[in-house]
Amino acid sequence: MKKIDARGKPCPQPVMLTKAGVDAGEKEFEILLDNPVSASNVTRYLEGQGFSVLLKDDDGLLTIKAEPRKPGQKPAPKPAPKPAPTPPLANLPPHVAAKETFSVLVTAGVLGRDDRNLGEVLMKGFLGTISQIDSAPLVVALMNEGVKLALQGSATCDHLKDLEKKGVSILVCGTCTNHFGITEQIGAGVISNMFEIIESINKASKVITL
Repeated sequence: MKKIDARGKPCPQPVMLTKAGVDAGEKEFEILLDNPVSASNVTRYLEGQGFSVLLKDDDGLLTIKAEPRKPGQKPAPKPAPKPAPTPPLANLPPHVAAKETFSVLVTAGVLGRDDRNLGEVLMKGFLGTISQIDSAPLVVALMNEGVKLALQGSATCDHLKDLEKKGVSILVCGTCTNHFGITEQIGAGVISNMFEIIESINKASKVITL
């Protein structure tokens, strides 16, 4: 059994340590963590690699045990409710059938720099527009202050939900939500990590950065 102590390690190191074990052919894992976001990211990664995952929370010490999933076995239920994950990129939605696809990387809460009020209006308009057009993006990744666009009750969050309904993957940087103290207030997408965000946006033929 591969034992990994990922306590105190920032995103995306827990996922990268786990990936190194998977790439090395390890079949069983015991992973120690102290960050719920990292635990969620590692769990999602292992499940995506065909592992059955059990997560135990012992007063903040999070232990993940994983082994290859048996045929027909479903992933174990999560111990606490999480934002509903968007569809796996392997099952591409209809709008990805075209040869040219694009992803959007949002690193700010506004569009442009000189006038913040105008920038907020423009960002709302941008997300509202791409949620309505036929050629929707493959992925929308939110980082830095861009994660605040997914806050519950905001107009931008509603636009992101509309994109999810169209099959767009909304990835929200967990390091960033932790920094701003808003992880529990995210109302759209899935809390993600740098490794997953980079891999996902690179699946598109081009990336738009805001």
